[in-house]
Amino acid sequence: MEHERIPPRTPNKNAFIESFHSILERECYQRNCFESKEEAFAEVDRFVRYYNNDRIHGSLYDWPPKEYLRRVQTGALSPKTLAL
Repeated sequence: MEHERIPPRTPNKNAFIESFHSILERECYQRNCFESKEEAFAEVDRFVRYYNNDRIHGSLYDWPPKEYLRRVQTGALSPKTLAL
Protein backbone atom coordinates (compact mmCIF):
# COMPACT_ATOMS: atom_id res chain seq x y z
CA MET A 1 0.00 0.00 0.00
CA GLU A 2 1.24 3.45 -0.82
CA HIS A 3 0.02 6.60 0.89
CA GLU A 4 -0.80 9.30 -1.62
CA ARG A 5 -1.75 12.87 -0.78
CA ILE A 6 -4.37 14.68 -2.80
CA PRO A 7 -4.23 18.40 -3.56
CA PRO A 8 -5.89 20.72 -1.00
CA ARG A 9 -9.57 21.50 -1.55
CA THR A 10 -10.17 18.46 -3.80
CA PRO A 11 -12.26 16.11 -1.62
CA ASN A 12 -13.86 14.61 -4.72
CA LYS A 13 -10.58 12.82 -5.41
CA ASN A 14 -11.07 10.70 -2.30
CA ALA A 15 -14.79 10.70 -1.62
CA PHE A 16 -14.84 7.54 0.52
CA ILE A 17 -12.42 8.84 3.18
CA GLU A 18 -13.97 12.32 3.06
CA SER A 19 -17.36 10.76 3.77
CA PHE A 20 -15.91 8.77 6.69
CA HIS A 21 -14.25 11.88 8.16
CA SER A 22 -17.56 13.75 7.91
CA ILE A 23 -19.34 10.95 9.81
CA LEU A 24 -16.54 10.75 12.40
CA GLU A 25 -16.78 14.49 12.99
CA ARG A 26 -20.58 14.54 13.23
CA GLU A 27 -21.13 11.35 15.25
CA CYS A 28 -18.03 11.31 17.46
CA TYR A 29 -16.09 14.57 17.76
CA GLN A 30 -19.10 16.89 18.03
CA ARG A 31 -20.80 14.68 20.66
CA ASN A 32 -17.84 14.45 23.04
CA CYS A 33 -15.61 16.75 25.02
CA PHE A 34 -12.20 15.21 25.58
CA GLU A 35 -10.01 15.99 28.59
CA SER A 36 -6.91 14.15 27.36
CA LYS A 37 -5.39 12.45 24.33
CA GLU A 38 -5.97 9.08 25.96
CA GLU A 39 -9.67 9.81 26.44
CA ALA A 40 -9.97 11.00 22.82
CA PHE A 41 -8.12 7.93 21.55
CA ALA A 42 -10.34 5.58 23.54
CA GLU A 43 -13.54 7.22 22.29
CA VAL A 44 -12.41 7.34 18.65
CA ASP A 45 -11.30 3.70 18.92
CA ARG A 46 -14.73 2.78 20.30
CA PHE A 47 -16.46 4.69 17.50
CA VAL A 48 -14.35 3.09 14.75
CA ARG A 49 -15.16 -0.37 16.14
CA TYR A 50 -18.87 0.57 16.22
CA TYR A 51 -18.65 1.99 12.67
CA ASN A 52 -16.94 -1.14 11.31
CA ASN A 53 -19.19 -3.66 13.04
CA ASP A 54 -22.57 -2.38 14.19
CA ARG A 55 -23.45 0.95 12.54
CA ILE A 56 -26.04 0.70 9.75
CA HIS A 57 -24.54 1.64 6.38
CA GLY A 58 -26.79 2.84 3.57
CA SER A 59 -24.26 1.58 1.04
CA LEU A 60 -24.70 -1.96 2.42
CA TYR A 61 -28.48 -2.17 1.95
CA ASP A 62 -28.90 -0.61 5.42
CA TRP A 63 -27.14 -3.51 7.17
CA PRO A 64 -24.27 -3.20 9.65
CA PRO A 65 -21.01 -4.44 8.06
CA LYS A 66 -20.81 -7.54 10.25
CA GLU A 67 -24.36 -8.60 9.36
CA TYR A 68 -23.89 -7.70 5.67
CA LEU A 69 -20.78 -9.92 5.50
CA ARG A 70 -22.62 -12.79 7.19
CA ARG A 71 -25.49 -12.51 4.72
CA VAL A 72 -23.16 -12.37 1.71
CA GLN A 73 -21.23 -15.40 2.99
CA THR A 74 -24.42 -17.42 3.46
CA GLY A 75 -25.74 -16.39 0.05
CA ALA A 76 -28.68 -14.44 1.45
CA LEU A 77 -27.42 -11.26 -0.31
CA SER A 78 -25.43 -10.66 -3.45
CA PRO A 79 -22.34 -8.54 -2.82
CA LYS A 80 -22.52 -4.98 -4.04
CA THR A 81 -19.98 -3.89 -6.62
CA LEU A 82 -18.25 -0.55 -6.45
CA ALA A 83 -18.28 1.73 -9.45
CA LEU A 84 -14.89 3.38 -9.27
